Amino acid sequence: MIVVYILIGVLVFGILIASHEFGHFITAKACGVRVDEFSIGMGPAIWKKQKGETLYALRWIPIGGYCAMAGEDTASEDPRAFTNQKPWKRAIILCAGAFMNFVFGVLVIFCIFLSYDGFYIPVLAGFMEGCPYESAEGLQVGDRVWSIDGHRIYEVDEIGEYLSQGGDTYDIVLIRDGKKVVLDDFYMVRQVYDDSGKAYFGLRPGYGVEEATFGKKLEHTWDTSMYFTRVIWKGLRDLIRGDVEVEQLAGPVGIVEYMAETGEQSRSFGEAITQILLLAAMIAINLAIMNMLPIPALDGGRIFLLIVTVIIEAVTRKKLNPKYEGYIHLVGMVLLLGLMAFVMFNDISRIVTK
Repeated sequence: MIVVYILIGVLVFGILIASHEFGHFITAKACGVRVDEFSIGMGPAIWKKQKGETLYALRWIPIGGYCAMAGEDTASEDPRAFTNQKPWKRAIILCAGAFMNFVFGVLVIFCIFLSYDGFYIPVLAGFMEGCPYESAEGLQVGDRVWSIDGHRIYEVDEIGEYLSQGGDTYDIVLIRDGKKVVLDDFYMVRQVYDDSGKAYFGLRPGYGVEEATFGKKLEHTWDTSMYFTRVIWKGLRDLIRGDVEVEQLAGPVGIVEYMAETGEQSRSFGEAITQILLLAAMIAINLAIMNMLPIPALDGGRIFLLIVTVIIEAVTRKKLNPKYEGYIHLVGMVLLLGLMAFVMFNDISRIVTK
C-alpha cells in the first residue's frame, strides 16, 4: 500500500502546485496580460500543447511550475505585457497564486468536515484538588475556553501554552450554556502542584463534543484554517530564532514520504485519505504564507519590490528598467533552488539511512 500512498502524495503535491500557478494564470488572463506559457513541474516536458498565444506544458520534475507572462522581468513594447500594467493589477496577479492555495486548503478542510457528525472542542474537564478558580463567578466544569488574552483557543494544549505566557491576570473568554462569559483581569497563579513538584494552575483541560451542524462545519473549517496558519507562523518564528535547524526542513520528497507514512499508520484506507487530505490542506496554507514572504523570487518579494519601484518612480519621475528587478529575482531564484537542493538531499539521505 505504501506505493499507493506515495503516488497519492505526488498527485496531491502536483495539484497544490497547479492550483498556485492557475491562480496567477486565470488572474493574468482576466487582467488582459499575455501569458506565453503555463507549466506544471520543472525540467523537460512530458506533454505540451500550444493553444492560442499560450503554451501549456507538463514537465518531469514535480517541484514547481510557472506562469510565464510577457514582459515579466524585461521591458516590452507590448501593451499587454505584465510590466506595462498598472501597479494594482500587477499586485493582484502576484497575490492570486497564494490566494488560490489558501482557498484550496480551506475547501479541502470543508469537504472533509462535510462527513463529520460532531467536533471536539477544548473545554475545562475538571479541576485538581485545592484549585481556587472553580466558582460561579470564575471557571466551571464544561466551560469551553474560547480565548486567553485575545488568543483564540483551537486545541486543548493551547490552554496551558497561553496561560504559561502570561503574568498573574488574564482576560479569558468562555462559552457557557451557549453564551459568552468574559473574565477580565482574572487572577491566576501557579499554586497547585503534583507529586513531581511541577507547577499547574489546577485546571484539567479536556475535550467536549458539539454537533456538526452546517454552520458549525463552516465555523470549524475556518478555525482549522486559522489553527494551521498559527502553527506555520510559529514554525517560521522558531526557524528564524534558530530553535529549528535548516536540516529539519522537509521538501517535496520529505512531504511525500510523510504523506505515505501517514497513510500506512492509519487504521483504514478511508482514514488514510482523510489524514492525507488534511495534511495537504495544511501544506496548501503553508505555501500561501511562504510565497507571500518578502523574499526575492517569491511572490511576496515581487510585491515588495513592486512597492519600492512605485515609490522610487514617484520620487524620481523616471521609469525604472524592469531588468534590474529581474536580476534581483534571478539571484533569489538561484539561492532558493540551492536551498531546495540541500533540503532534497537531506530528505533522500534520511530515507536511505532509515
